[in-house]
Amino acid sequence: MADIDYFETEEVVKEYDSKITARIISYLKPYRFLALLCLFALIFSTLGELVVPVLQQRLIDRAIMSRFLLLKLDNRTALNTETQKTVDDLVAVRGVLEIGEYSFVPMDEKIRISGRDEEDLKTKGVLEHGQWYAFSFPDDSEPVISLIEKYPGRFVRGDSSAAIKIEDLAVLTPEEKEIIRFRDLSLIAKTVTVIFAILAGVFVFTFIQTWTSTLIAQKVMKDIRLELFKKTGSQSTAFLSRHPVGRIVTRLTGDVETINEFFTSVLIAFMKDLSVMAGALITLFILSPKLAAVAILTLPPVLVVTAFSRVKARDAFRQQRTASSRVNSYLSERLSGVQVVQLFLGEKRSEREFGKRDEEFLKANMAEMYVYATFRPIIDFLSTLTTAAVIAVGANLVLNLSLSLGVLIAFINLVALFYSPVMDIAEKYTLLQSAMAGGERVFALMDTNEKIHDNGKHHIESETAQENKTITRSTVRGHIQFDHVSFAYKEGEDVLKNLSFTVKPGEMAAIVGYTGAGKTTITNVLTRLWDIQRGTITLDGIPIEEIPLPELRRSVLPVLQEVFLFSGSVAENISLGLPLDRDTIVEAAQAVHADEFIKTLPQGYDTILSEGATNISSGQRQLLSFARVIAHNPAMVILDEATSSIDTETERLIQLGIQRVLSGRTSIVIAHRLSTIRHADRILVLSGGVLAEEGKHDELIAQNGLYAGLYRLQFSETA
Repeated sequence: MADIDYFETEEVVKEYDSKITARIISYLKPYRFLALLCLFALIFSTLGELVVPVLQQRLIDRAIMSRFLLLKLDNRTALNTETQKTVDDLVAVRGVLEIGEYSFVPMDEKIRISGRDEEDLKTKGVLEHGQWYAFSFPDDSEPVISLIEKYPGRFVRGDSSAAIKIEDLAVLTPEEKEIIRFRDLSLIAKTVTVIFAILAGVFVFTFIQTWTSTLIAQKVMKDIRLELFKKTGSQSTAFLSRHPVGRIVTRLTGDVETINEFFTSVLIAFMKDLSVMAGALITLFILSPKLAAVAILTLPPVLVVTAFSRVKARDAFRQQRTASSRVNSYLSERLSGVQVVQLFLGEKRSEREFGKRDEEFLKANMAEMYVYATFRPIIDFLSTLTTAAVIAVGANLVLNLSLSLGVLIAFINLVALFYSPVMDIAEKYTLLQSAMAGGERVFALMDTNEKIHDNGKHHIESETAQENKTITRSTVRGHIQFDHVSFAYKEGEDVLKNLSFTVKPGEMAAIVGYTGAGKTTITNVLTRLWDIQRGTITLDGIPIEEIPLPELRRSVLPVLQEVFLFSGSVAENISLGLPLDRDTIVEAAQAVHADEFIKTLPQGYDTILSEGATNISSGQRQLLSFARVIAHNPAMVILDEATSSIDTETERLIQLGIQRVLSGRTSIVIAHRLSTIRHADRILVLSGGVLAEEGKHDELIAQNGLYAGLYRLQFSETA
């Protein structure tokens, strides 16, 4: 076999398609409340993650590392205008304590002093060297007053406030420190409680976001899968014959699953990551524009690396999907035909061919791994580089009184918070591609419209009430007429050629002919599984295109050559969706003598049939198909090679049942076994899609034509 690629599926070409995205999101309409709930949960959880670093900064600056600058405002008359403005800004900061002629300014995120102004203020005696701890206290606080009186030279005291140098504060005992820092300890306890509450809220909102997004995704998948199933089930046989069942099943399962990933792993994740990144950047600029500018210097390299990684990830994804498809297709074919492979000693060859595809799959997976193995360390390096730059510049600003320590620590946390989504977005890109590819294929199948048009308005059924139930009954007599009918499965290759014949009500007509003569095609066009190209088919004088499809197919019921039974009980396969009681089902089975073997099954009518009904014989499957037709009680029956898979004894039993059931009902019997249709009212002999002969068995034998030749040939083969 030449190394031809028979196993490729559609190439993945979509990176992002706004139309596909909009169409997927349109399925959210019935779940607007859940979507809004998910959005609100996303917003609150994101805000919670951003608020925590800010609270940590304030906890450090205002409680743990509470520091004050001492200003002597009486000495500021000699300052220039610019430095004077700096002093005015400092005095306006919230929390300034006035003690005598001194002003103690808290060193928090609002402190902004340039190195030149700091030196000028110290030279002019406005700013004292060193840092202080200032605090206020109640007038009747005996412990604080006693402590201040104990160290009169270390404290600067006002009426309800005092201050002490940081180096003098270090000399105090832990118990004495607790006395004067009671407000800080209280603030620490309150802030920690608030942080824990926010983290608990983040947990709750993240749970709500995850739960709602998953629930929405599952509901949307259910809706899309149901819509796709209904659309596929209503397509014409022509469409279904052109598309392998495996590919359609993949659309309904694997490709729909990618839409689930779109909601749970792509859309919500992207929104969360982008909001965290934007929020982190805004918070950085609010805390310190100068330090934020340092932090964003590494953004251009990040964007370049992300764009390059995206291209490489796209190529790797395409190769991986193609290689995966080749492996799966080859496995499916070889495992399905494993007996042929073994009988023709093809194991070694199959191993070599599969080995090549498996090697390609390995290389494709390794290529995808290389992309992420390279991208993540680069982003980690840039994140570390940004953190180092922030620490270097921030430390200098802290030492120059231009930045507080809490802001620097908050910056480090926010930088880490910013870079985490960067890696997440890049890694979610493959899932985005997969969702776009899956959505494209799902909607392509959904937009395909090749169903048999059902515009019939001429009703052939009536409803009567029996025992408070509405029963639908057919009023069809069963007069069938083919008038110059031509039909081709492929254009230019007619199977039926200008075919004309009539089947009268209650008549049993048999159709025979060599393989390929068009016998089964008559069943297909009469039940409108396919529509004819030329001519007219009428039922009781009504063109079948004018009869609603459900009514037509309830009235004309074929027993196909290949019996298909569903996984389920024997009774369910006979009723096939009709609300039939057990007595009716048993009567139908008894009519074709299926009841005899059903009673021998382990659970009788409740016996579960395996996939393909492989736990019963082909003859028994055929008997169940007859029972199914009888239970549905159609006005007309078409038996298409219905006894081709049945042994002689089973055939004899079926003939007894058929003679009774078909009495007074129009029937068409298509058979290779001419012995089964000898007593037919008329026999139609097809050859090459045209009617070659017509008449009763004895008449056709006497003509010594095509039918007589078929009969003698079959008789000699039987002998």
